[in-house]
Amino acid sequence: MMPAVRVSLCPWNDVTEGESRGFDPLHLGRDTLFVVRHGNQLYAWRDECPHERAASMAWRKNAYLNAARTRIVCSAHGAQFDIVTGLCTLGPCIGQSLEAVRIAVDDGGMIAAWLDCGAAPP
Repeated sequence: MMPAVRVSLCPWNDVTEGESRGFDPLHLGRDTLFVVRHGNQLYAWRDECPHERAASMAWRKNAYLNAARTRIVCSAHGAQFDIVTGLCTLGPCIGQSLEAVRIAVDDGGMIAAWLDCGAAPP
């Protein structure tokens, strides 16, 4: 098992309820993970659709959710995913899931992600 590296993303209150935000923790020039705040909980996912791994999920910067803020939507395929479980409920990858990213909020209110060393970008 590869060791994980902790990477600070942003303060907790920078991701408001019902919103999403993308991050580029490895400085690759594109967002490789995103966080959604839903029901006052945070959920983090790799920014790639299981239908086509190279496809970014957002249709514009930080726009990962449908208009009702009830589902994650892939901009490339229109696939819809449950915010809490990452399970695809509609679209070409139905039954597949987004890949979760481990996150936590520290005592100072900063969101941190754990990235596997030596693994593919998150």
